[in-house]
Amino acid sequence: MQDFVVVGGGVMGCLSALNLLEAGCRVTLLERGELGREASWAGGGIVSPLYPWRYQEPVRALANWSQGYYPILSAQLLAQTGIDAEVEPCGLLWLDHAEHEQALRWAQQHGQSMTEVSNEFIYTRVRQLAAGYQSALWQADLANVRNPRLLRALRARLLQFAEFTLHEHSPAIGLLRAGAQVVGVATPAAEYRADAVVVATGAWTGDWLAQEGVSLPVVPVKGQMLLYKREPGWLKSVVLYEGRYAIPRRDGHILIGSTLEHAGYDKSTSTEALSSLRQSAEGLLPELRDLEPVAQWAGLRPGSPEGVPYIGPVMELPGLWLNAGHYRNGLVLAPASCRLLADLLLQRQPELDPEPYLPAGRSFAPAAVGGKK
Repeated sequence: MQDFVVVGGGVMGCLSALNLLEAGCRVTLLERGELGREASWAGGGIVSPLYPWRYQEPVRALANWSQGYYPILSAQLLAQTGIDAEVEPCGLLWLDHAEHEQALRWAQQHGQSMTEVSNEFIYTRVRQLAAGYQSALWQADLANVRNPRLLRALRARLLQFAEFTLHEHSPAIGLLRAGAQVVGVATPAAEYRADAVVVATGAWTGDWLAQEGVSLPVVPVKGQMLLYKREPGWLKSVVLYEGRYAIPRRDGHILIGSTLEHAGYDKSTSTEALSSLRQSAEGLLPELRDLEPVAQWAGLRPGSPEGVPYIGPVMELPGLWLNAGHYRNGLVLAPASCRLLADLLLQRQPELDPEPYLPAGRSFAPAAVGGKK
């Protein structure tokens, strides 16, 4: 039986561990805080990049595979744990978007069911929407996942495996090596040895690897969000305008997001973001003016150049593997990324071409991180 240590307990770490456990491996997962409480918990959960036509083909390939797999994953987790991740095919409206011709060409090329719709369709679909929108791009089959529930389901599923060990509040402080080979991970309390180590530490990955002498251009990018509460069914679809969105949950909660801030590891919320997000919320859905947000929070995205993640072995450190750098699309890309990682680790025929994501041959020099909205 193969032994693996996974460092990082977000959606990448959890789904990587689940893929390996289902293949009959033994997995130890180390999480510096509580499982699933960083970016994976904080995100909105739209199962699509915000503007998919702006991204490179490697991101599209992962997103397309994951979009098809999410309903299967959600159904399996519900049956296995009793926890519903609420993958809802609610559709998405891109309102009055200037890139509609580019988007429609992209959709036609890639077999996506995107159409341009009139204002009559818009206001029939979302009657609460502010007046004045003329047209929209509409994709009816796009879903959103209730990410905190997804992480709870993944935790419950992982703990069903006798071959799984979870250590929370256990920061990985360094690699264990036998010569050039990585053979495990050290924490302040113990050492954990394995056949391979998977680093899925999200926004912390760049700094974590730097202490091991590897330079990877992954940096924290803060995003703040608001939460409102209306009655169930009040908002039927995701609406998106000029980078800001409203996402409906099954129980009537409405998520408004998000900011994009380069502020290091600062996860504090701000009155400036509150004001900006409230303005966006009320500009989209005027009836929210009569409500106070029920929550405001921040999370740290793993920013990377062009948002193309690093998935595969680190050739400079044999035995060390990466699944990191997904920027704004971690939840979107997670099922495909983790399946690809497991295929490579277990030397199975990959379902996706691994070449664009392999760390080898890609720039590991420090770089400005921009990505796409």
